[in-house]
Amino acid sequence: MTRPERSFRTDAIILKRRDFGEADRLLTILTPRHGKIDVIAKGARKPSSTKTGHVELYTWADLLVHRGRELGIAVQAEVVKPYLALREDLQRGAYANYVAELTDRFTTSSEEDLSHLMRLLDDTLTNLCVDDDPRLAVRYYEMRLLDEVGFRPELQECVISREPIQPEDQYFSYADGGVVRPEYASRSTNFVPIPLVTLKVLRHMQRSPYSHVKSLNFSPALHNDVERILLGYITYTLEQKLQSVDFIRRIRT
Repeated sequence: MTRPERSFRTDAIILKRRDFGEADRLLTILTPRHGKIDVIAKGARKPSSTKTGHVELYTWADLLVHRGRELGIAVQAEVVKPYLALREDLQRGAYANYVAELTDRFTTSSEEDLSHLMRLLDDTLTNLCVDDDPRLAVRYYEMRLLDEVGFRPELQECVISREPIQPEDQYFSYADGGVVRPEYASRSTNFVPIPLVTLKVLRHMQRSPYSHVKSLNFSPALHNDVERILLGYITYTLEQKLQSVDFIRRIRT
């Protein structure tokens, strides 16, 4: 059996950052080939540290990591993509915090290939920096992340009867992960209504590249309805509320 290398260099997006010890930081990072891992950036809180500014939240960094007995140690760090707008704009930063928390909750700390998820997260953080309305990038990320981690919502056929969905208003079951035809809605009080136009938007997001989705003209009411369905399903699946959601709602009011 081949032993893992003692040190490795990796691209990483920093999802979480906590103070650790007297001068260190504990980072939760997403990597393309080593999965989601925790590493210590020693001395990163010292003003004179060469890591200062290179291990900021929601930053793509190039790290040299030395494997420790329990935690890795980031011995070198250099910013690759700073996503500066996420630190300069409160609302964009709040959405980045939500996306990072969502990623953290839906992934486990294990050595696995997350290169596709890393690219998706990179695209989303980039879109959050430049889009006029960053909410659409968040909704698109939610849909694609659910697909990536095995919770793809069923939007083409009824999750109760497996019959095709007809072009009319439907219901959505968080527990069953998909659309329910109206004639079965009386079976549970937990089904929530989903208008046909909302269902069409969700289907479009599920099958189309972001460049096509971005061209849609969303009314505020429609966007709120898409958010209602996706966030409700995510909250049910995680079995807990996301802490970043309340902050986003506060700054939007």
